[in-house]
Amino acid sequence: MRAVRVHEYNKPPVVEDVPEPQVSGPLDVLVEVGGAGLCRTDLHIVEGQWAEKSGVALPYTIGHENAGWVREVGSAVTDVRPGDAVILHPLVTCGLCRACRAGDDVHCERSRFPGIDTDGGMAELLLTNVRSVVKLDPALRPVDVAALADAGLTAYHAVRKAVPLLYPGSYVVSIGVGGLGHIGVQCLAAMTPAEIIVVDRSPAALELARGLGATHTVLADGRQVEVVAELTGGQGAHVVLDFVGEGGTEAQGVAMLRRAGSYFVIGYGGRVDIPTIDIISSEINVIGNLVGSYNDLDELMALAAQGKVSLHTRTYPLEAVNDAIGDLESGRLQGRGILVPASR
Repeated sequence: MRAVRVHEYNKPPVVEDVPEPQVSGPLDVLVEVGGAGLCRTDLHIVEGQWAEKSGVALPYTIGHENAGWVREVGSAVTDVRPGDAVILHPLVTCGLCRACRAGDDVHCERSRFPGIDTDGGMAELLLTNVRSVVKLDPALRPVDVAALADAGLTAYHAVRKAVPLLYPGSYVVSIGVGGLGHIGVQCLAAMTPAEIIVVDRSPAALELARGLGATHTVLADGRQVEVVAELTGGQGAHVVLDFVGEGGTEAQGVAMLRRAGSYFVIGYGGRVDIPTIDIISSEINVIGNLVGSYNDLDELMALAAQGKVSLHTRTYPLEAVNDAIGDLESGRLQGRGILVPASR
């Protein structure tokens, strides 16, 4: 089968033939990939930023946002059968550790992360575990929802954590309306009564945000902190969701908070540097966000089936992976890039 492989860090990945994965365990599920999302994390992987954390041995196949159709299942799998359309939770989890038993499977003690620490789904086939498989509503196509498996799931997870803090009359700021942010804005509009303030440096992105449910949009032109203060009556936001996490948004996001506000770190690459006296005197919270749980993904698919969350995507054939990477790096790609290995 064809797969996108990283052979050397800081070198473009290559598309090459590799052996097909085989079902061997009773809970295995072999999936024909219908869509594989391209994420900034994939760029960071190619740059070697994940090498130490993942411990992966090169070469390997990248891709951690995957959806498709079940081709084959292990002997103990009863939830899905060949032909079913599915989206895959990015983690393969054990189901037996304390975190899994508590429904917090994102922190599974023995998880694998295809595309990060083992072969992923930028390929014609991906072998996973039935615990990772969410069956799709008939209204949803794998290529249309693939990036919800990680980008959408991460955005939903952060919003779901913020929901108890956002009551009628409260304010939430979304920094960035890119691949994650445009999903986060839709989740905020669907799940909270708060006034949604969206900050971005692109007028086109802000126009998109208005159509997705933003109450106010703010151009990131150097005055964004001041404008957010004006929109919130001088108090600042109750919650800031930073979908960028670098290039100065870290300090700006914290500066947009009111007393006892919460800054959610979702995008990454920068550093959060806050004097401890400021944390104490304002009693602000800094909250990290990893990918969400299996139940989070199941709930997100319900919103997608209801038409409340959708992806803005551009598709590429698998062989054009480096064209897609170039478009993402240069800013030419709005929304999410989706590689399409299968021909259905």
